[in-house]
Amino acid sequence: MKEQSTDPTRRGFLDVFIGICSAIMGAFVAIPGLMYLWPAAKGGAGEEVEVKGAKNLSAGESNILQVKGKAVLVVRTNSGFEAYSAICPHLGCLVKWEGVKREFLCPCHAAVFDSKGQVLSGPSPGPLSPYKVKEVGEKVFVSAV
Repeated sequence: MKEQSTDPTRRGFLDVFIGICSAIMGAFVAIPGLMYLWPAAKGGAGEEVEVKGAKNLSAGESNILQVKGKAVLVVRTNSGFEAYSAICPHLGCLVKWEGVKREFLCPCHAAVFDSKGQVLSGPSPGPLSPYKVKEVGEKVFVSAV
């Protein structure tokens, strides 16, 4: 009777190697899919960013800044300040504030938004996201909603 060898065989090594490679490739495919299905948690402490020179803005003028790494347009209105995402929901281009027309314009694909960030025309699938504005004395702060 022939004894079975306990030495590793080439076939056994290849089976283990292919299994490990398959598991790694499966992780590379599954992790981004799971991250898409499980969105980042919202909430927590909001970052407040001071709008530099806000009190020097006249009604109809704007200033751009970053809140949590996102571009935000702060517009001075007759009644105070409003802030909206400066990123077009269509393809992520930076929108610009047209004070004379009182509209946000996306230069990439001609999307037009009203002074409240709502879509007036163009390919944008949704409005500009609003941001929270807080005035404290002479200072103006913006944070995510």
